[in-house]
Amino acid sequence: MATLYTMKETLRTFPRTYLRGIGQVMFQDNMWSGLLFFIGIIWGAYEEGQGVVAWGMIVGTLVSTLTGYILQLPDKNGAQGLWGFNGCLVGCAFPTFMGHTAMMWVALILCSALSTWVRTGLDNVMDRWNVSSLTFPFVLSTYFFLLASRLFAGMPPEFMGSPELPGGDGGVLDMRFVHLVEYWLKGIAQIFLINSWVTGIFCLAALAVSNIRAAVWAAIASALALFTVIVWKGPATDIANGLYGFSAVLTGIALGATFCNHSWKSAIWAVLGIVMTVFIQAGMNAFFAPMGLPTLTGPFCVATWLFLFPKFSFFAPQGSAPKTPSPDKSK
Repeated sequence: MATLYTMKETLRTFPRTYLRGIGQVMFQDNMWSGLLFFIGIIWGAYEEGQGVVAWGMIVGTLVSTLTGYILQLPDKNGAQGLWGFNGCLVGCAFPTFMGHTAMMWVALILCSALSTWVRTGLDNVMDRWNVSSLTFPFVLSTYFFLLASRLFAGMPPEFMGSPELPGGDGGVLDMRFVHLVEYWLKGIAQIFLINSWVTGIFCLAALAVSNIRAAVWAAIASALALFTVIVWKGPATDIANGLYGFSAVLTGIALGATFCNHSWKSAIWAVLGIVMTVFIQAGMNAFFAPMGLPTLTGPFCVATWLFLFPKFSFFAPQGSAPKTPSPDKSK
């Protein structure tokens, strides 16, 4: 294989590529957006007393980005951060769900690297449908390790749910306006597995820096998901922690600001996708609860694929549909 990235080229481009990797979690090819996400994650993680999650994000993004350079992946989108975003989420997930042992960190490094070549392979397969693998490489890779943690004492599943059938008790939710705003913002922050409304503000600011339409759709999606799950009387604790918002937010950005033509018809389609994401997430929560597994961003992937696969003309972007999001290459 011909050398695509020399050491000099890697050192020159790495800082920008690294930050773009964090930004691409929400489809933003913008290093300044990535920096704001970075700050927001650190703030929220330490605010919760879970600074280890921030360090996991740092390591995961680093490893997955370096993997693309080391393997000399012939991916023209690597410089846009598309090697790093799955590893970023892996890094957030491992300390969130597993005990903080040395072997957990080794597993985090392995899974972050794995997510990069899994993304390359899945994109090759899904190219025939003109869709991206989205965050599914993170979901698939992380599931293997979370399931393995049930058997490996070196990375204990300390913070994972207990395997049990889910209940239907909605519980009591504080409906005061200030708390609803917190739930709304947490729905955005939980994309990075951070339970902090302050991080939600950082995320909205990061989106606005790169793409105001994406910021608007993120805000709409979190609000619409919150409204939907309240009306259908979902679990109060999950609602209060923003756990029904994050996948819907990603769906909203994907369908409302990334893979669409910005018409009023595509806006209606995006709203439907957001609402359906809530139901898909509830269904996946019920499906995975007996295994004690979180759904991660799986509902977002499923919902977005289901709404992109029909290739309706009223929704398709003008010209050729982009396989991967890259709204801003100037930063």
